[in-house]
Amino acid sequence: MKAHNDQLGRREFLTRTTQATVALAASASLDSVLAPLVARAGEARPSRAFRISYYCNGRIHVNEIGQPEGKPLTSPPVRGQEDFKPSWSKTGDMLVCFRRLKNDPVTANWRTAIFIINADGTGFHTLSDGTHTDFNPTWTRDGKNTPIWNRKNDKAGGYIVMQGKVGGQPGEEVAITDGRFHNWAHSCLTDGRILVSSWRPAQGYGVFLLTRKEGDEPLYEQVQCELVPQGELHRASISPSEKKICFEYLKGHRFQEPGHTLYIGDFDAQQRTVTNLKAFANAEGKPIWFAYPRWIHGESAVVYHSTQTGKGQLYVYQLEDGSTKRFSTDPKADYRYPHGEAAPC
Repeated sequence: MKAHNDQLGRREFLTRTTQATVALAASASLDSVLAPLVARAGEARPSRAFRISYYCNGRIHVNEIGQPEGKPLTSPPVRGQEDFKPSWSKTGDMLVCFRRLKNDPVTANWRTAIFIINADGTGFHTLSDGTHTDFNPTWTRDGKNTPIWNRKNDKAGGYIVMQGKVGGQPGEEVAITDGRFHNWAHSCLTDGRILVSSWRPAQGYGVFLLTRKEGDEPLYEQVQCELVPQGELHRASISPSEKKICFEYLKGHRFQEPGHTLYIGDFDAQQRTVTNLKAFANAEGKPIWFAYPRWIHGESAVVYHSTQTGKGQLYVYQLEDGSTKRFSTDPKADYRYPHGEAAPC
């Protein structure tokens, strides 16, 4: 009886000190995730609980972190279609995602369409026509809210970085990289530069900051990272202050989905360096899917998904104490691609 009363008292404490509604069935892991939101004595209480966007069972959700699923933001009209990989605009009011229209056992053979939807579920419109393989959209941070994404080059191989515009129509998108060699956009800077991985003819594989130049070839500035000579960075995300970075890393140059290690490090946009690296998930490179690290709580924590329990589940890593906890609430659901509010990749 005493243990039962202690547990009730703990829940009452959380209710008094946060504005998030904590489910009665919350686990110790979920409590740990919510702990950063709990105001300490003498501190101002947060205005509301932190929100993320994510995939759950093929639909896009916007939700307070750690809360059970409500109604999804999207619902594709055709059975078998699914919506993937939301990225939240810096202005906080829009998501850009992609919809899988044609499935295939080989992911690179999917046919997809890029779309934008408001964070309240209104304003859905597509930016590409679904005849291409368009992946992993994000937003520029230069104040223009320009959506960019990666399009498979069916003729030459590799990918091309594309850009559209809010309110745009399929066919209005334009390529901003040369189709003669591979480019993949990860994340953006407020000065307009785009972090890309690229196989450049004269340099081989590298990570670069790309500057778009209207009517001219873009400028590539190489980023130095000690891991690059031995493998590849994938799905990198620069923090809101642009002083940190998180990413997946895979040794070698033969892509496979399981086995990536997740890293955080310091990022210097002027010196173009990634330093002080720390592996925070799957340091051993086990053949398990660890993917899509993204910043939340400014840059005090990173969310990601993993299939280490079988189904995809969402986790949060706290930089301050190095702890990792699961915060997705349904162990039978398939969760992927978590993304922090108003923090484009």
